[in-house]
Amino acid sequence: MNRITLDTFSGIFVVIILAFLAFYSIRLGRMEFFGESSYQVYAEFDSAAGLKKGATVEIAGVNVGRVDDITLDPRSEMARVHLEINNDIKLQDDVIASVRTQGIIGAKFISISPGGSSRVIPPGGLIEDTESSVDFEHLISQLVQEKTSPDKNSHATGGKVQPRGKGM
Repeated sequence: MNRITLDTFSGIFVVIILAFLAFYSIRLGRMEFFGESSYQVYAEFDSAAGLKKGATVEIAGVNVGRVDDITLDPRSEMARVHLEINNDIKLQDDVIASVRTQGIIGAKFISISPGGSSRVIPPGGLIEDTESSVDFEHLISQLVQEKTSPDKNSHATGGKVQPRGKGM
């Protein structure tokens, strides 16, 4: 009888530990099974280059959500970014969503600048004002291209640059 009681308590203990581990694994993985703690809105950007699924959404440097998905809108050909926002955060309909970089070469995230409107964006609504991130690779390639391309006026002088004020 004593052996059966010890085995029963050991089994119950193992089940409790497994339930505890499962609960915290789900919690740390940000999976929601026991009620929604967030709502989804989306924003459209000219470019979402470097932004990844799971990136943070911040207001004033405070984490208020995460990027749930990034797709291409076939009609507008813009990047549609789906954002999961914590339920306790209400976004006004005049907020501005911007793609930002943490540090010089850090990860991309969404920064939301609060608006002043009394109307809030409903779940599934659109953040209308957006700012894409600066694409430094594109800017550098344009700068290099400008520096390596011949002067616009050099074809008139046979490739030689004439000082201003001197005639041909």
